[in-house]
Amino acid sequence: MSAEGPPPPAARRGRPGRLQVSARPSTKTGIALLHDEVSGHAYDVRLKLTKEVLTIQKQDVICVSGSGPSANHRTVTLRRQPVGGLGLSIKGGVEHGVPVVISKIFRDLAADQTGMLFVGDALLQVNGINVESATHKEVVHLLKNAGDEVTVTVEYLREAPSFLKLPLGSPGPASQPGSGASSPLFDSGLHLNGASSNTAPSSPSSPVANEPKYEKRWLDALSLPLSMARVSRCKAGADTFRSSAIQVQALDGASSGPLQFHTAQERADWLRMVSANISDLMLRNMKMANKCCSPCDQVIHMGWVSERLGGAGSSQTFRPRFLALRGSSLYVFISPPVSTLDWVRAEKTYHLCEVLFKVHKLWLPDDCWAQASLSLGLQDPDGGDHGPFCFSVLVGHGGSHVFSVELGSELAAWELSFQRATFRAVQRTRSKTYICSGQGDTLCFTVDFALGFTCFDSKTKSVLWRFKFSQLKGSSDDGKARVKLLFQSLDTKQIEMKELEFQDLTAVLHCIHSFVAARVASVDPAFMDTQSIAGRYMSS
Repeated sequence: MSAEGPPPPAARRGRPGRLQVSARPSTKTGIALLHDEVSGHAYDVRLKLTKEVLTIQKQDVICVSGSGPSANHRTVTLRRQPVGGLGLSIKGGVEHGVPVVISKIFRDLAADQTGMLFVGDALLQVNGINVESATHKEVVHLLKNAGDEVTVTVEYLREAPSFLKLPLGSPGPASQPGSGASSPLFDSGLHLNGASSNTAPSSPSSPVANEPKYEKRWLDALSLPLSMARVSRCKAGADTFRSSAIQVQALDGASSGPLQFHTAQERADWLRMVSANISDLMLRNMKMANKCCSPCDQVIHMGWVSERLGGAGSSQTFRPRFLALRGSSLYVFISPPVSTLDWVRAEKTYHLCEVLFKVHKLWLPDDCWAQASLSLGLQDPDGGDHGPFCFSVLVGHGGSHVFSVELGSELAAWELSFQRATFRAVQRTRSKTYICSGQGDTLCFTVDFALGFTCFDSKTKSVLWRFKFSQLKGSSDDGKARVKLLFQSLDTKQIEMKELEFQDLTAVLHCIHSFVAARVASVDPAFMDTQSIAGRYMSS
């Protein structure tokens, strides 16, 4: 671990801080709570975000001068003062499953004057008596009756639950009158800091000149590269989204764990900043990948999403998936492709002409589906995105995937990228032909970017009918295999109905939609902007 400089004042005193910007504009720091899902406790960590790495730092006490013993164990002598006593408060105890920890140190009193005790120090010994397995009440009694000179051995508890620490000099919770039971939240300062009847004036507790000097500093505990990393409020396999926490997972599987924030605004700020850095690195990776690809096989967009599994009930689960729009295909990966050979590992591959992208629903925090007029969901009262934002990818044979992203800007980027990738796929493909049947005959139905719709006999290849895209006035289908296409004759202006039956009707309908939209966009370049639901949301 590498040592950081002295922590900012709010962090040094154990007070959760708001987002801070360091001297270097590209580096941002802030305090969060790291939730331990095993113990259920949360403890303070410091986040340091650069363009390429998120570093999680934990506080520790280190020896900065002198040749004393390891900072892990420190032995300090306190001289009880007539006013203020030992000048500290404690919390915890073996009965609560946590060590006895110094929760407050009062400024300029005995404990503070030593310069060797810190909030978060766990008591190991009091006057040579081991207290690691002692109850809260036993340690209070021992300290209170230890005399005017008290020697304590301590060890800084790096992952002490946050409720065991209080800011320096802040008031602790009051005890219940007449209650003999202790609590891990109960602060015993009043019992420890009163002067005993035989206490005489004593010299202040102060560091000896030759004693080592200790400081509490933030030390690097975990560094997460952001290239191809994933940030989300959704834990894989979970049925709910965390409203005030995010989790960052690196490409190698290393994870930050759930990082909790005190307000939705802080969570939203960190989510946006980490997402922005990941997006910048993703764009760089795309440019590098495209150097090895032909012009018709370029990566247009890629990134992490969460895929919703199960039905529309209350038992939905989510799993991370990596999507990529490359050439004329949509790729669905379990893990990102990092080499040219990895592209054959895709879990699913779909031709873009035969899929339909749909921004259709918004996943609300109360786990209810609601029709999304996205212009109504601007920001929550705390300034954060409602998110996550959902979109569907409808594929052949009536199949579909429901994906979600955390930010409205990500949804807008996916929508625009799907439109561009699909239009380019249509222009490269030029035409698609499907086997179908009509009136008992085996036919071929072709959708052509230049000619429109053509139906011909599969054996003789003779053309039975042909219509331009502009002549298609409507359609209806049975949801299974049969479709009725309504065309307007250029000569008579009468509507002609053509009924066909396909093996995969969904793919054909998506193809028709893609070709018609691409044809319109080729004539009217502004057409894509008018079709962007998420884009209108972002601009509003």
